Amino acid sequence: MAYLARTVDAELDDLLAIAPAIALDGAKGVGKTATARRRADHSWLLDDPAQRALLEADPSFRAAPPGTLLLDEWQRLPEVWDSVRRRVDDGVTPGRFLLTGSATPAKGIDTHSGAGRILSLRMRPMALHERGIVAPTVSIGRLLRGEHATVSGRTDLTVVAYFDAIESSGFPGIHRQPRRLTRGLLEVYLQRVIDRDLPDVGFAVRRPETLRRWLTAYAASSSTSASYTRILDATTVGDGSQPAKTTTIAYRDHLTQLWLLDPVPGWSPARNPLARLQQAPKHQLADPALAARLLNLSARTLASGPGAPMAGPLFESLATLTVRVAAQAAEARVGHLRTRNGDHEVDLVVEGPEGQVLGVEVKLAANATDADGRHLRWLREQLGGDVVDLMIITTGTTAYRRPDGIAVVPLGLLGA
Repeated sequence: MAYLARTVDAELDDLLAIAPAIALDGAKGVGKTATARRRADHSWLLDDPAQRALLEADPSFRAAPPGTLLLDEWQRLPEVWDSVRRRVDDGVTPGRFLLTGSATPAKGIDTHSGAGRILSLRMRPMALHERGIVAPTVSIGRLLRGEHATVSGRTDLTVVAYFDAIESSGFPGIHRQPRRLTRGLLEVYLQRVIDRDLPDVGFAVRRPETLRRWLTAYAASSSTSASYTRILDATTVGDGSQPAKTTTIAYRDHLTQLWLLDPVPGWSPARNPLARLQQAPKHQLADPALAARLLNLSARTLASGPGAPMAGPLFESLATLTVRVAAQAAEARVGHLRTRNGDHEVDLVVEGPEGQVLGVEVKLAANATDADGRHLRWLREQLGGDVVDLMIITTGTTAYRRPDGIAVVPLGLLGA
């Protein structure tokens, strides 16, 4: 399968020139190994017992060849983390170590945080602009730098094409498969999480069907800040029973450990605090396709029929994935904003490394109205010059800027 260029490629190339050790983290299947091996001179695949044994025999890397060393699935031999940290303390050259991991180590395994020595970089499933569907014309990075006075571009993508992108997945090994195979591979992915990946991080699933119900309830809460109590209530089975709250907290914690849950945190500005902001996260799974599969939804049913109520939330999930991938390349963090009484909310707030703010609304519509920009205009009034730009993401065909200064951008035209 041909390698699809990823936004994180450029980040890695820049950082390997200055950082002695980088940890590339993310859920299984996002493409970490393929991306890392393109930059490594030598690789140890630690999910292979034979290769793991070689590293166990030389934990200090004294006999390791020169160049960049890839330690793939490092959490299979957690002491590797401390070995790398010590080698960094010894003064190794930039680009010496590249670690990839699909989970943090199981509880009870003591490792140093690596703070100040090992740089962590998140890799997510492919954003829309990484899938080769259409060339983006609007850059998140340029919007954050205030360089997009004019936005332009045109796409032929329809709303059904976006639903198809949701169903087809951002996992590289699944993305271009026939649709029936895609569904099967996503089912296998979910089953593997329950049967193998969770036990690998020290959590034995006693009732797999209950975990599957909780995951389905979580998927149904995509792009909302529904309370975990409400998600628990939705997990109730036909006989009225439901799992204990402590059990579902364990689900949440361990699935986060596997990078499968990717909630958007509540945001508040650092320089100009806003009062009465809600801090509850917005729920997102790592890939919108997983949510669609858990809910038995397809592009067809999202377009019309029983899946229509989830069309907006899952379109926002796809937009959120795209914005997050692009924002990371610009050294920005992404949150969402909602006042406690709910009178103002902004779907996504991108904050750059110098405190500059880009407000983003996501609308499952071809056009943007004055009402769609109401909360964005309020954000600009509250934060003044810290807001460098505002944007409404749509399913339309043309990127343009409204008279009130808000950029209107079809999701397919948005990139890093």
